[in-house]
Amino acid sequence: MSRLAADLRYFTRTSLSGLRTSTVTSVVSATTIGVALVLVGAFVLLLRNMEGLLDSFGDDLRVTAYLEDALEPSAHAALADRVSTIEGVQEVEVVSKEEALRRFQEGVGRTTGLLAALEENPLPASLEISLNDARRTPEGLRVVVEALDGLPGVADLAYGQEWVEGYARVVGLVRGVALGVGCVLALATLLIVANTIRLAVYARRDELEILSLVGASRPFIATPFLVEGAIQGALGGVLAVAALYVLFRVALPEIEAGLTVLLGFAEPRFLDFRSVLSLIGAGALLGLVGSAVAVMQGLRK
Repeated sequence: MSRLAADLRYFTRTSLSGLRTSTVTSVVSATTIGVALVLVGAFVLLLRNMEGLLDSFGDDLRVTAYLEDALEPSAHAALADRVSTIEGVQEVEVVSKEEALRRFQEGVGRTTGLLAALEENPLPASLEISLNDARRTPEGLRVVVEALDGLPGVADLAYGQEWVEGYARVVGLVRGVALGVGCVLALATLLIVANTIRLAVYARRDELEILSLVGASRPFIATPFLVEGAIQGALGGVLAVAALYVLFRVALPEIEAGLTVLLGFAEPRFLDFRSVLSLIGAGALLGLVGSAVAVMQGLRK
């Protein structure tokens, strides 16, 4: 146990000393990783918000059945009871013509002044149909809609399935682009980090040769460099998170209109704690792998 503790103290002390003596290369490595992670993190931030909107829409997924004007108000409840027996339907709420008008006036109509000049209420009564968890999918929604289609008293159906499917395709496209960009940036970052850390290996070649002569194994010699790389990568991840947060707060008012097209009226949110840790961990992994490549090449020469 004392041998392990001594090794850990040596690795820690040597790694911190290496970071101090090679400040320039450490800053270059951390900055390179930080820049790459800012770009990747921007895609992750966009994806998280888009997926959040898709999930929230799915949780609130419902079907609106607009009723025929000729249908008597007394028959609305009976029709609602019939609809509630359809498999996958969780709850049915009757919305009268008067309630539909009130909702419109409190929502869109409050700012637009629409319907103000009309003498009669043009909005139809409707049934708002909530689905159970098993049906809150495009496939489950389709089954419920097919059961409602052609039902006596139902004039039209609105369920937003095409919007959900189209938005899901956009999310998939953004995810694919993010994956491709992330792979390219990871490879480029590994090359830069490996070349940068290789300079530190060459600068300490005399020390490494002495360690080799006194019997130190290659893993023992390489470990401090690996720790240095992981620390540099983690610092790069922290820099990326800080830069993303500043950009998010500063740029949000400028691009809020464009985000509305992608996110609807959902309020954009920053990365959660798990995503922040993942970004920092990705930076540490990039630094570790870059260091490993540099050390293997340096120790062979």
